Amino acid sequence: MGCGNSKVLPEASKKGYVSVVQSLVAFSKACDDGNDGPKKHLEKQRGPWFTTSAKNHQPPSNNQQLIHREGRQQDKVAKYKDKFDPRVTARYDIKALIGRGSFSRVVRVEHRVTRQPFAIKMMEVEAPEGREVCTSELAVVQRVSHANVIQLIEVFQFPQRVYMVLELATGGELLERVVSRGHFTERDATQALRMVLAGVGYLHNLGITHRDLKPENLLYYHPGADSRLLVTDFGLATFGKRSWFLRTTCGTPEYMAPEMLLRRPYSCAVDMWALGVITYIVLSGSMPFEDDSRTRLYRSIVRGKYSFHGDPWPSVSNLAKDFIQRLLVLDSATRLTADQAIRHSWVVTMAASSSARNLHRSISQNLRQRASRSSSRCPSSTASSGDASSVGMGKLMSLEKNRSSISAEHLD
Repeated sequence: MGCGNSKVLPEASKKGYVSVVQSLVAFSKACDDGNDGPKKHLEKQRGPWFTTSAKNHQPPSNNQQLIHREGRQQDKVAKYKDKFDPRVTARYDIKALIGRGSFSRVVRVEHRVTRQPFAIKMMEVEAPEGREVCTSELAVVQRVSHANVIQLIEVFQFPQRVYMVLELATGGELLERVVSRGHFTERDATQALRMVLAGVGYLHNLGITHRDLKPENLLYYHPGADSRLLVTDFGLATFGKRSWFLRTTCGTPEYMAPEMLLRRPYSCAVDMWALGVITYIVLSGSMPFEDDSRTRLYRSIVRGKYSFHGDPWPSVSNLAKDFIQRLLVLDSATRLTADQAIRHSWVVTMAASSSARNLHRSISQNLRQRASRSSSRCPSSTASSGDASSVGMGKLMSLEKNRSSISAEHLD
């Protein structure tokens, strides 16, 4: 997904956020439903995603639904296999469709010789818009090589399509990991943020501004506890000298920096504002800036109007709040840079002096409340993003059922 010179493309991203939140909330609700032990939890997982009553779903209907889903998946795989150039399929075996964007499709593949899994992003470049997005993204991903940034393996370029072979991140999104682990403290938050800051700092030192940082674009490489966290999705990223100021307004509304909304020239500092929003969400499960009205949302952002009221903020350390406050600064010149943020006391000490309180329940409750508000406000959007929601739900189920299993993750 990308943007033109004066184009704002937040809507698809917002739908994605809603579907992910609903998946997360469904998962956390299933975990919080009672103290009936692992057996009851596994029984719930046998339903067609998560259900409120496992007894109502008999094995035959589950099998039929599973067969139906597998059949649909096979049809999708066959459909996208036919679109792939034979020179690509000669090297990679197409396994599953795992993501889609305005001008792209992402599939999980295996190298035919090594059997190593990868993701291939197939981009349509016949239309000028698709060609512009692809050129911009390639300019970025071809320059990066860092443990905390998604890695480009190779590129196949043809007149109609470009195929980018990327690392396959199978450990789930940042918020999925927060919810699925069942226990989350400030120390856990700093562990994740250190990796994100390392990746973002590397990008900024290269002159790359991501422009769409959000929890959905922060993926774990594998399901293990020692997995590295990757910055992904460079569809809106731009490359230029550090002194070069940008003017394009694009991204996801709730994460946009004030200077971008005011259509003022901006720099990579917009990414640091987004990281402030992400930190706020990770620690609380709620958004610092949110409103049904886009106008009021933008007004609260440009005023920097947010608070630390409500649970769990009374139990969150002052150092953590200071970290957020130094990122959500209206004056971008005084906002922490990535290099400064990674040296902040809260991050350096990994919240050693902070409360060891488990924030998981508060985060889950706040996510649930937000999803409830979102679904009541825009049911049509929820329905239209059913496929994405199902994918997210399936990943959550897989992560909880077997923490070491691999579940396909969308990269787009």
